[in-house]
Amino acid sequence: MKIILTNMQLTKAEEQIMQILWKLGEGSVQDIRESFTDTKPARTTIATILNILETKQFVTHTSEKRVNRYKATVSKETYSKKQLFGFMKNYFGGSFSTMASFFAKESNMTIEDLDQLFEETRQALEEEKNKPE
Repeated sequence: MKIILTNMQLTKAEEQIMQILWKLGEGSVQDIRESFTDTKPARTTIATILNILETKQFVTHTSEKRVNRYKATVSKETYSKKQLFGFMKNYFGGSFSTMASFFAKESNMTIEDLDQLFEETRQALEEEKNKPE
């Protein structure tokens, strides 16, 4: 997957389409439409949003017969990371500890919850550190 780092943010509608594409891997307008669980948007709406996403370089397409197949050019992990760090910078002065403290207080986390969170984080960092390159 070609990863393009873009400074653009997705609208809610664009993010809905991207979530579906990330899940499917690739798909046509019809595939995407069928993936909606509630009210299904019109095909033209989905096609328009896909064109916008292509302009923003979040997706690309290939044509098979008369059907365009769309694929994300930005991974979900890359986009999520960029959004999270932007959120942390804009709302918490770039401080992870300030952000974590805020969410711990707001969600009434117990000391045990925090200990578990730190242990899981430590294990994940150790696994990442020991991963062969």
